[in-house]
Amino acid sequence: MSKVLCFGELLLRISPAANEDAEKHPFLLYMGGAEANTATALAAWNIPVKYSTVLPDNFMSRYMINYLEYKGIYTSSVLFSGERVGVYYLDRGADLKSSVVYDRDRSAFSELKRGVIDWDKVLRDVSWFNFTAISPALNENVADVCLEALEAASSKNITISVDLNYRARLWKYGKKPVEVMPALVEHCDVVMGNIWSANALLGTSIDQDIHLKGTREAYLDHAKATSIEIMERFPKCKSVANTFRFDSDKNNLLYYTSLYTGGEQFNSDEFRTTGVVDRSGSGDCFMAGLIYGSYLKHSPQDTVDYATAAAFGKLQEQGDATGQDILTVSKIQENSK
Repeated sequence: MSKVLCFGELLLRISPAANEDAEKHPFLLYMGGAEANTATALAAWNIPVKYSTVLPDNFMSRYMINYLEYKGIYTSSVLFSGERVGVYYLDRGADLKSSVVYDRDRSAFSELKRGVIDWDKVLRDVSWFNFTAISPALNENVADVCLEALEAASSKNITISVDLNYRARLWKYGKKPVEVMPALVEHCDVVMGNIWSANALLGTSIDQDIHLKGTREAYLDHAKATSIEIMERFPKCKSVANTFRFDSDKNNLLYYTSLYTGGEQFNSDEFRTTGVVDRSGSGDCFMAGLIYGSYLKHSPQDTVDYATAAAFGKLQEQGDATGQDILTVSKIQENSK
């Protein structure tokens, strides 16, 4: 059975412990990285998935690989090179766009260069290639490796998906996202993000007054317009997904999504909650849901409904990656009706 390949940097995340645990264990350590989070979800949902990254050849990397394998992820495409694992520090309950500090300079993955990975070998048993906009944000060499991978995957007619994660703190090497990302998205069949990340990374149109309108209908109409613009600019793209997550001061959260494909937009139900355990990894879980539904040839509506429920469920889990199985996600879907 052909595999999904997720390519990106495996990270360690350090966060403050909850107040009641802080005296004995002031900090918590998690394994993270957007692409690894997506791979973890897919493996839990019985999709054959492997993960490609670069790690230093030391005992810590071995523990990390053992954990991935325990989760059911194939790790034969992990390359050993370099001296250190990338780290990021995230405040308790915070969003990755706010209280985050990256320590990824000179990590093993960030030192990747074109010609190092044998893509013909890595892609031999792959039918789907997934990456995110985080990798090309690191430096020009890694962006070039991403292009190298996409060129190889395209030549093999492999389906390619991208998560338009926009991390302003990472784009510091003299290139603007709009100078890098369009050449990568040209190879993509599935694009996932939101109207703001598409604007920042691809230069798509954005209504600066959209928040003044503030209605579900207005946001979904904008999502449709953004989706059509992306598909017109990038003819290979067949599907565009947009997510909307709104947090209020009272910690109330509203979440819904859309999927535009085949000339039609499919919208999810609205999900609401008071209190969020961990915001990190929710979008990665949504990306996994899109791949899950598409890989199994589910209908577009079923695909977006499952992906949305999975992403919403992840908000109530500690850590970067989800532990939800198919039954758990299905129950979230049922409860939303």
